[in-house]
Amino acid sequence: MDLTYVEKAHNVLNEVNAVVLGKKAETAEIMTAFLANGHVLLEDIPGVGKTTLATAFSKAMGMDCKRVQFTPDVMPSDLTGFSVYRREEEKFVYQEGSVFCNILLADEINRTSPKTQSALLEVMEERKVSVDGITRPAPDPFLVIATQNPSGTTGTQLLPEAQIDRFMITLTLGYPDYQSELEIARTAGAGTRTDKVQTVITREDFLLMQQQIHEIYVKDVIYDYIIKLITATRNHPYIERGASPRATIALVKTAKAYAWLQGRHFVIPTDVIAQLPYVLFHRLSLNMAAKTSGSQRQDILNDILRRTPQPYLGTSS
Repeated sequence: MDLTYVEKAHNVLNEVNAVVLGKKAETAEIMTAFLANGHVLLEDIPGVGKTTLATAFSKAMGMDCKRVQFTPDVMPSDLTGFSVYRREEEKFVYQEGSVFCNILLADEINRTSPKTQSALLEVMEERKVSVDGITRPAPDPFLVIATQNPSGTTGTQLLPEAQIDRFMITLTLGYPDYQSELEIARTAGAGTRTDKVQTVITREDFLLMQQQIHEIYVKDVIYDYIIKLITATRNHPYIERGASPRATIALVKTAKAYAWLQGRHFVIPTDVIAQLPYVLFHRLSLNMAAKTSGSQRQDILNDILRRTPQPYLGTSS
């Protein structure tokens, strides 16, 4: 484990936090998901800085960023690309779609058609695009920050559970605090906030960081703890459908990335606990008993954590 790269990762966060004010916990969690090579789902109202967030991350890490505003008329080919016949060359030429970038901001994903959502889903899962029988790899890394409007908002539809499960974590930015919004107001009209973001790492640096995540050590008792937590979601009386094995993988990866960001080469139980809500919130389907009792997802996760004993790691790790 090279602590120099940990320091570089925190330099990225410093640059992002200089323009996305008052959201240090949220930006750190997004960085954790990126390091774990996962996609992020934000459920938020418009205007809280999601585009600024994606742009700041891409600029600080020297990566290409694109934004797609999802509306009902966005077609799958807008994402994956299409072939155009060029008469002067007497052949079809492939035109790349929006997914050919390092960081894709998929804005208001729950406003577009299921067919377009499925096209994005394929690239997110496979990290490749198939057009006209030819498969092309997406850039490395390929990371998605997708946003969806709160359920029930005009013009939206619920994302299929299969697609929601493809996102490693979900979180909400929410409104800024008073001091942060005051600073935003003071600097309004002084140019784009992301103009002052400096590139502090390269794409190659980031790929090396992702490789280091794989080297983080996890004891068998930690793996056992993770499995027990995931299994508990499948047996809880307030949960209709518990977390899938993909959630197990996501929890392992994010716990490793979180430990790495803390400068440790091993995972401890608090790493798992810190990542549990982000990984599981969007994967839990509550039943009628939960809704009748007024139980929220966080209440249920707290109950699961309380009932699942933390492993003892001993005096050495």
